[in-house]
Amino acid sequence: CVELQKEFWLFTDRLSLLVQIFFFLCSETRVDVKESVRGQTIFIIQTIPRDVNTAIMELLVMAYALKTSCAKNIIGVIPYFPYSKQCKMRKRGSIVCKLLASMLAKAGLTHIITMDLHQKEIQGFFSFPVDNLRASPFLIQYIQEEIPDYRNAIIVAKSPAAAKRAQSYAERLRLGLAVIHGEAQCSESDMADGRHSPPCVRNTTGHTGLELPLMMAKEKPPITVVGDVGGRIAIIVDDIIDDVGDFVAAAEILKERGAYKIYIMATHGLLSADAPRLIEESAIDEVVVTNTVPHEVQKLQCPKIKTVDVSMILAEAIRRIHNGESMAYLFRNITVDD
Repeated sequence: CVELQKEFWLFTDRLSLLVQIFFFLCSETRVDVKESVRGQTIFIIQTIPRDVNTAIMELLVMAYALKTSCAKNIIGVIPYFPYSKQCKMRKRGSIVCKLLASMLAKAGLTHIITMDLHQKEIQGFFSFPVDNLRASPFLIQYIQEEIPDYRNAIIVAKSPAAAKRAQSYAERLRLGLAVIHGEAQCSESDMADGRHSPPCVRNTTGHTGLELPLMMAKEKPPITVVGDVGGRIAIIVDDIIDDVGDFVAAAEILKERGAYKIYIMATHGLLSADAPRLIEESAIDEVVVTNTVPHEVQKLQCPKIKTVDVSMILAEAIRRIHNGESMAYLFRNITVDD
């Protein structure tokens, strides 16, 4: 009745631990811990592949199995934290990131090591410590070593919301800053969030004190570039690159404004759907992402995708937590806006 079996080696404070995961035909997950973990500190390293929900369920079941086996500490190493974009209330939706944080705590995790959360405030969703590492030192090193004439570059924020991150890069590289403002098409409709229901018709009868002012519909201006990118290398920085439509549109605008090379720097390269094909056919010269998310297939489809290895800082974080050392060294020269 077992469809697939996988084996994991988890790092403990004594030795490596063999864990077997079984997938039944009905898609259920079962975990068998092959050695005693009583009183031990366990590190679970879980990258998030394309099947996000299966990976989350694996992590929850494994953490709960270790908890019920009386493990002392269960530390999750999750380089890309899933559902991090759903960290705000949207229309009639929910804050799914908060739900996931509560599930991980209930399953037994006592600590999390992650990298570049979509919003820093996500750390407040957890009831246990969260070490939010940064990939910017590795990406900045790549810019300095792999981009010829990077002194002639300009850091670009593809939206005003990303301006703080771009400013942090620009200040450390001592480069100029440009911001792309406006959108060709509004990504979030304001007409369906209940503001115009019931219709905006003033009722002449009834209590006048209950009347609300009419809401003005939000209208974004056409795309403009604040800053001079003519004759420069444009480097767009962001934390996640998934749907590349916005990046492709930004690259076309920068090309029209005179940028002769366009790079994209992002921590998490999800690159879903037909992202490799769109990048290959676009004006983008190179997309640089870290290996927090597996993307070997995407690299085969698009030679423009490059990888920066960040395993060193994750390994150092595990070593410091295991030995009870300070984590401050890993955050040196890191600003709040990074």
